[in-house]
Amino acid sequence: MFRSLLFTSTFLFFLTTSVLGQNKISEKNESFTFAFLTDIHLKPEMNAPKGFQMAIDKVNELNPDFVIVGGDLVFDAMRGNQARCDSLFSLYKEMSAGFHMPVYNCMGNHDLFAIYAESPETSDHPDYKYGMYERYIGKTYYSFNHKGWHFIVLNSLDVTENKRYTGVFSESELQWLKEDLAKVDTLTPIVITSHIPMITARAQVTGSEGKGNVGNSAAVLEMLENYKNILILQGHIHWKEYGNVNDRIQYITGGSIAGNGWKGRRHNTKEGFVLVTVKGNDFNWDYIDHGWEAERLKNAKLQE
Repeated sequence: MFRSLLFTSTFLFFLTTSVLGQNKISEKNESFTFAFLTDIHLKPEMNAPKGFQMAIDKVNELNPDFVIVGGDLVFDAMRGNQARCDSLFSLYKEMSAGFHMPVYNCMGNHDLFAIYAESPETSDHPDYKYGMYERYIGKTYYSFNHKGWHFIVLNSLDVTENKRYTGVFSESELQWLKEDLAKVDTLTPIVITSHIPMITARAQVTGSEGKGNVGNSAAVLEMLENYKNILILQGHIHWKEYGNVNDRIQYITGGSIAGNGWKGRRHNTKEGFVLVTVKGNDFNWDYIDHGWEAERLKNAKLQE
């Protein structure tokens, strides 16, 4: 009887190990897609709701596993005005519920509430800076896992003493990130979303040296030194860009949904969003036209 129990236990152990191994291999080879939309700048004017709805419809047609929104959900909370900003975030929340899949949001500078000097609200307002975003959307930094990949959404924004926004990761956020990464195997692919770019050639192309980047992005990249497969998604500058750093860090600057304030292209980048297709530890991406430029030009011609 003892030999029979031993044989049964050994068989079950190897069977369980085999199944777990198969699941692990399956997870590594699993395919999925996700959409990265950034700089929506939603407002009632300029047919912005119609343009955003076109993007939502296109995403639903493509049916990715989930959506990441790279910041600047609304335009514009920085100058305050409680009623106006409440209406903007309410509109975004209502419309983004139209996606047929989960949506993960990142904070942009235009989502900061009442930070400018001309704002009628002051810094003691409960919604000041991050408060309104947190009330409507949720945490400003967090992480989640999907099919063997680890996704991190960061808050790249703070406010200066002279009441302007600046690109920076706070010390508390960096400490949280350190603790989050400590739980992640170095072979796990990592995707980081930051509204303000962490890496970009914009300065070299436009001559705006030292402007528009996260000031301490090196602190995050240092933490990622031992990780083998990193993708950074970023927005803010409304243009399309891809880079590969030493075959380990790749980054995509994801254009914009709104273009130049819903009036046309900015930096000659067509309005659109990024669709990322993942297979195992690799990915490829496409820039998707959601049809807004054609619609905008058609409307302009009708008004002539």
